[in-house]
Amino acid sequence: MSDFLDFQTLQRPKSPNTYLVAPAGFADQASPDEEGPIFFCSTDSLFSQVEALVAMRKDWRLKALDAQAGRISFIAVSKLFKFKDDVDIAILPSDGKSTLAVYSASRVGYSDMGANAKRVNDLLTSLQVT
Repeated sequence: MSDFLDFQTLQRPKSPNTYLVAPAGFADQASPDEEGPIFFCSTDSLFSQVEALVAMRKDWRLKALDAQAGRISFIAVSKLFKFKDDVDIAILPSDGKSTLAVYSASRVGYSDMGANAKRVNDLLTSLQVT
């Protein structure tokens, strides 16, 4: 069994406690919430940036990392209630540039009050300015 989510076979729950960003055609079966942005850097550079962001966050705990495959998986722990959410990231090439897919999902509860969308968008915003 892999340490990483298979984006091509991802089946999202009916509950609104997940958020998915993916490039067109990468995770279409799961109906992404938005398309993955293009980054004007290599996949290795984007991977390093994501890895550094995960490492500097005290509330994010690394689960698995594979630089060669461009995959990172971590657990995000909420500050107040200590809820655990799973986050999977795939770094992908895109015409000499790079893009990514990010899936953030709550482990418990029906609604996450927008926490997964905020986490993914905060991550993307941090990468846009690095």
